[in-house]
Amino acid sequence: MKKSARSFASLPAASLLVLLASAGLPTLAVHAADDKAPPAASRAALTVNVTQPQSLNLPLRVTANGNIAAWQEASIGTEANGLRLADVKVNVGDVVKRGQVLATFAPDTMQADVAQIRAAVAEAEATLAEASANAERARGLQATGALSEAAINQYLTAERTAKARLDAQRAAAQTQSLRLKQTQVLAPDNGVISSRSATVGAVLPAGQELFRMIRQGRLEWRAEVAANDMASLRPGIAALITAGSGPAIKGTVRMVAPTVDPLTRNGIVYVDLPTPAGTAGARAGMFARGEFEIGSGTGLTLPQSAVLLRDGFSYVLRVGPDSKITQVKVGTGRRLGDRIEITNGLDASARVVAAGGGFLGDGDTVRVVDAVPAKPVPISAVPASSPVK
Repeated sequence: MKKSARSFASLPAASLLVLLASAGLPTLAVHAADDKAPPAASRAALTVNVTQPQSLNLPLRVTANGNIAAWQEASIGTEANGLRLADVKVNVGDVVKRGQVLATFAPDTMQADVAQIRAAVAEAEATLAEASANAERARGLQATGALSEAAINQYLTAERTAKARLDAQRAAAQTQSLRLKQTQVLAPDNGVISSRSATVGAVLPAGQELFRMIRQGRLEWRAEVAANDMASLRPGIAALITAGSGPAIKGTVRMVAPTVDPLTRNGIVYVDLPTPAGTAGARAGMFARGEFEIGSGTGLTLPQSAVLLRDGFSYVLRVGPDSKITQVKVGTGRRLGDRIEITNGLDASARVVAAGGGFLGDGDTVRVVDAVPAKPVPISAVPASSPVK
């Protein structure tokens, strides 16, 4: 051991330096290689187009829910009493005109009554003719004294009595003629039959309802509007109503109710629908949603394709300066065509993914190929399994 140490110590200085340099060479080479290796760059997940919020003039609207109902309904019944219904000429959904015959009752009984009263009128006319002749002769003999004053008065009174009886019989005949006309049930106005309870063969009392009719075929939307919004509504304002899966219907506010329900704090706004509204899918009794246009105002908007709905909330994918995605929760408001208002969560300078955000997640890196603030171009989606090189 001592001999080895002495041998190492006795080596020349130049040889010692060469030996030390050769021993440390691998370590130095490894460190140099580590210092020169570049950091691994993150690869882009997709190539996207971006857009920025635009300020647009948007309409101000008041939304409401309500039911569609008949503008006015007419209850059509029988005025005759105890007659048998012989024929029903219309059914539910039929369009009728004023004066059209809807149903008829058997007229046999009424015709017999009319014939009887006409005979009574003829008898009263004959009685009156005889009484008038007697009264005229009595007046002629009044100056001669051939008849007493009492007899003359008796003839004159008989004439007046016969005349009154004739008038009464004529009035009864007019009543029977009117009842005979009532054996025909007529439409009181133009409209659409909405219900029918008339049954052939039924003997009905006076006042029994036979049909219901929507007058003039007019429908209206009775919108329930919050009390705070009623002040902004007035007759003549346009409304857009959607009933069921049918197309939107344009209506006009006819009247704003003067009262508010104390329980719901809502008031009724009556909106006239175009005639016939049934051609657009609206029916009386249907539930409908709608909105009233009360003005306009500016707001920041994005294409609807840029706004994602996740877990019941609206999000946009913001692109940072480092081309990384940040998911931002935003509030949405009015819509205009294919654009939607952003009410909060985003400023006008933000850059967001214009479309195809469903392929991206928070923290992804993207490649921006174009920035289109006005009309975004759809993204060319590249599968995540094949990253852009």
